[in-house]
Amino acid sequence: MDFDIVISGGGIAGLTAAAVFGAQGFAVLCVDPAPPVTEQDADGADLRSTAFLQPARAFLERAGIWDRLSDHAMPLQVMRIVDAGGAEAAPRVTRAFDASEISDLPFGWNLPNWLLRRELSAQLHDMPTVDFRPGTATTTLFTRTASARVGLSDGSRVTAKLVIAADGRDSPMRRAAGIDVTTTHFGQKALAFAVTHPIPHENVSTEIHRTGGPFTFVPLPDRDGRPCSAIVWMDTAAQANDLLALDIPAFEAAMSERSCHLFGPLTLASRRGAWPIIAQAAHRLSGERLALVAEAAHVVPPIGAQGLNMSLADLDLLLDLALAQRDTLGSAAMLHAYHRRRIADVRARVAGITLLNRASMASDPLLRDARAAGLQALYALSPLRKTLMQAGLGTAKASPR
Repeated sequence: MDFDIVISGGGIAGLTAAAVFGAQGFAVLCVDPAPPVTEQDADGADLRSTAFLQPARAFLERAGIWDRLSDHAMPLQVMRIVDAGGAEAAPRVTRAFDASEISDLPFGWNLPNWLLRRELSAQLHDMPTVDFRPGTATTTLFTRTASARVGLSDGSRVTAKLVIAADGRDSPMRRAAGIDVTTTHFGQKALAFAVTHPIPHENVSTEIHRTGGPFTFVPLPDRDGRPCSAIVWMDTAAQANDLLALDIPAFEAAMSERSCHLFGPLTLASRRGAWPIIAQAAHRLSGERLALVAEAAHVVPPIGAQGLNMSLADLDLLLDLALAQRDTLGSAAMLHAYHRRRIADVRARVAGITLLNRASMASDPLLRDARAAGLQALYALSPLRKTLMQAGLGTAKASPR
């Protein structure tokens, strides 16, 4: 069977890719080894959340997806950074970055990852241009000038003009194409879970820095009448493993202390998940008949809501190129243009977030003092503060006031 596009990977990026290319009339096959887990309390549910920044929302609106997500989204109006790197676990520098300084819109909108999988899977089910096969993996890739042939785990083979690798940091399609990566290991893990708390978050995302990595609150809709947030807690792998071994009362006490009690005592409202933290960048973003997107192309620590928003920037450019070159979809010229126009931003963001993560891990008191001083200096300079906020959004100029 022939397709215009085969997408290897049915995570959030892969499902989004299938929806946006399918909406433009391309014949799409999307496969993933595991069916998407679409309930929060189910085994294997992705307990992280995703903040769609302004450019990402514009892309999803263009693709006809945002209407399906908007009712579930929690606006992120303020991003607050707290340095608690003193002798005691208490705030010593707090600075709030308000989207109103640069835009009429919030910085972004937050949704739980399990819910995104549910809504995107439902979107694909309603699209006649998309064949979504959960439980099927890509196994082989053979390319030639005119097309690619992809082997699937059910023993079948399909051909396509373009293969999009959205199959994760250990991408089998990237390996099949012989594209190398540069990887940085931090010796960290990130714990992901949801909490309720007595003090409202007021649509403020709060990142608390002490040592080991940030402890981040991301607003979620209220649960059972109480304010609710998604938490990403980064620490050394050894400390993260010790935390996962705690019973719930001890874990709640530990996370409340690590949060500096900014929102009062925290109550665990979901299972706990964990994953290793790395930074990784592919040496090339394309090969013959192949485009790398999302974690197949780049992996960053979960700081500043950059990960999936970088992935959607990949897809935005790839879609523009595909529409402009529909008759030569997947050609060498198209894929060279994709690599050339994305690689500098990818490398810069991976490098920048790597530096921020190393700063957040600091345990030496002098380094923590330098981190606090840097935060104060950055915030004090209004033009620099606004420029950095716009850069964080992934656009040189945010929506005008």
